Amino acid sequence: MCTTRKGGVSEAPWNSLNLGTHVGDSPESVAENRQRLARFTGLEVDRIGWLNQVHGTSVVELTPDNARQVLEADASFTRFPCLACAILTADCLPVVLVDSDATVVGAAHAGWRSLSGGVLENLVSAMAVEPGKLSAWLGPAIGPDSFEVGPEVREAFVQQSPEAVKAFNTKGARPGHFIADIYRLATLRLNQVGVSSVAGGSLCTVQDREWFFSYRRDGQTGRMATLVWLKS
Repeated sequence: MCTTRKGGVSEAPWNSLNLGTHVGDSPESVAENRQRLARFTGLEVDRIGWLNQVHGTSVVELTPDNARQVLEADASFTRFPCLACAILTADCLPVVLVDSDATVVGAAHAGWRSLSGGVLENLVSAMAVEPGKLSAWLGPAIGPDSFEVGPEVREAFVQQSPEAVKAFNTKGARPGHFIADIYRLATLRLNQVGVSSVAGGSLCTVQDREWFFSYRRDGQTGRMATLVWLKS
């Protein structure tokens, strides 16, 4: 599941369901918003595994022993029921992975740096199930009409896979820049490691001001959460 910006108590510019503790919002407001999220999901608030996301490629396994810690990583997975993997975003791509036997779930924070660095490949490997049994869902992110990038971003992907060139075009971009389709890039990376079932990828955080936070659009803003967990 993915939250929107609605339903919380934070004041502008974080209004209203900001779930990020690192964006300048009132700690009391964030705490209340996280309590509301826990009540909505039916999860205990200390069984939502928040991460210190650093735009890297590290993956951690969540357990009941470490779920209360804020682990430094950009992806997590778990085999424990009623323990949620949580990713915070406001333009970067949240990716959820589940296996068909419902034994393990995972989530990744896939901004372009993490994505090009291999965070999705690392998560698939860490979950240790046959990739063909995994299904992915791509949550709200900066869409293919809004994500202008420099040539270094295109080069980072194309160097690893020539097919990635199809995810970049110059229409609407400034001279020397490109418009990138992060959804297409993520799908390519997943397909290359054997994950063929990929859904989502139709929402744009930049263009939908009513429902989504967007760092590129607004600068100082809140963060949405994407969660996945196994039911008991």
